[in-house]
Amino acid sequence: MSLTTRILFVNVIALALLAGGFFYLDSYRTQLIEERFKLARAEAEIAADALDGASAKQRRDLIARIGTDQVLRLRLYDDESRLLADSFALAQPSFALIDPESEPWYQKAARLLDRGVDFIVNAPTVERYRDTSELPAGSWPEIKAARTSGRTEVFLRYAPDRTPVITAATPVGDKGEVLLTLRNALDVTQSVRDARQTLVIIIGIALLLSVQLSLFLARTIVQPLRALVRAAVRVRLGREREVVVPRLPDRGDEIGLLARAVSDMTTALRQRIDAVETFAADVAHELKNPLASLSSALETMERVEDPALRRQLADIAAHDVQRIDRLITEIADASRIDAELSRATFVDVDLAGLASQVVGARDVRASPTTPIHLHRQGGLTVVPGDAARLERVLENLLDNAVSFSPPGGVVDLTVWGDGESAHIAVVDEGPGVPVVEREKVFERFHSVRPAEEAFGAHSGLGLAIARTIAEAHDGTLTIHDRPDGKPGAYVVLSLPLAIEEDEE
Repeated sequence: MSLTTRILFVNVIALALLAGGFFYLDSYRTQLIEERFKLARAEAEIAADALDGASAKQRRDLIARIGTDQVLRLRLYDDESRLLADSFALAQPSFALIDPESEPWYQKAARLLDRGVDFIVNAPTVERYRDTSELPAGSWPEIKAARTSGRTEVFLRYAPDRTPVITAATPVGDKGEVLLTLRNALDVTQSVRDARQTLVIIIGIALLLSVQLSLFLARTIVQPLRALVRAAVRVRLGREREVVVPRLPDRGDEIGLLARAVSDMTTALRQRIDAVETFAADVAHELKNPLASLSSALETMERVEDPALRRQLADIAAHDVQRIDRLITEIADASRIDAELSRATFVDVDLAGLASQVVGARDVRASPTTPIHLHRQGGLTVVPGDAARLERVLENLLDNAVSFSPPGGVVDLTVWGDGESAHIAVVDEGPGVPVVEREKVFERFHSVRPAEEAFGAHSGLGLAIARTIAEAHDGTLTIHDRPDGKPGAYVVLSLPLAIEEDEE
């Protein structure tokens, strides 16, 4: 079921509940009819008491006067069901049943609505009234019931125009006579019809407004969602390189937030795909060079007889194998580092302690040709992070500084905190990094190496991996000129401090 259909359905439910007012109106009509039954019973019994014991002339006068004053039709039958008196024959008829053919169209529509409502509420079937004065008393079931029960019986019938005709039969004295009173309760029908027409008008207006509001909601909700779906499908199919996902900047609601989130997600996905494609191309390029060198060395070795030259070619092949192994290791680390950091659980790490451990471990492993001096300044240096990954950053920075340091050079490693962040600066005495290259050196496989360094000694991934880890810790890794103005690079790692919870 579409969202538009659901919106319409939900709004129509409220209207359906409102339409339940028809059932209330049917109970309202039933109450009015019951009140008129009570009135008809009282009128019939009062008239019967007045007629009991009166002379024939007095009876005719009473029947005529009551019929005219109370807008009734009274008929008096004897014990053999013969008609003795009829108020319509003794005086001018006090009312006349309406001919439905003579009524305007809206009354016919009202009767059609009456039948429809009766069908909806499952109202009981009501007998039609036949206005025939020659009918004997036996034709009136209420007269039979009154003679049998000895009390007043009230019946309901519908006139041709579907207005209630209420008849009441009551015994008169003990001579078997029965008085039949008849009233055409036009006001009951009119009252119910007025209420129904008002309800129908209200429902009609509410339905129109509900449909319009539903369509408005559908336009403001469904159409933007469909636009987002179409853009998402195009992105999935990849048929359009630059799919523009609508951001809906004018909308500050959840739809606008969703649109901008999908747009940002699409941009990030496109950037990630571009990065993967670029990375794959760079990997192919970087592996191709040592493989070509290795292949050339092996092919040449088969044709060379000189042992010294063969040893030289074997050294080249071994160097290329080591280079390929180093590239594969670095590439594997670079490709999985994002995924591993996204799943890592950060703990508090003291950068000063970590730096001391790294420098100490390097001193233990081998006698360094380039000494590393550790300096500890003031301030807190505890940061949230992955200790192993942060150690990898320090190792890469120190390896990079040592490789650029001239013979007899020194690498300084300084750790300090400024109240908001912890910092580690690695300073070497090498040639430094040109300003135009300071961002490029953090790109994968980009390297600005000294001319005297052996080709292929570095993969060009060390600084790229280090920056990726720093950014995953919400930190930065940048290169600057040395503060003292001397030649060399000044690489600074900055990480936000851990937030301390207040103890009660």
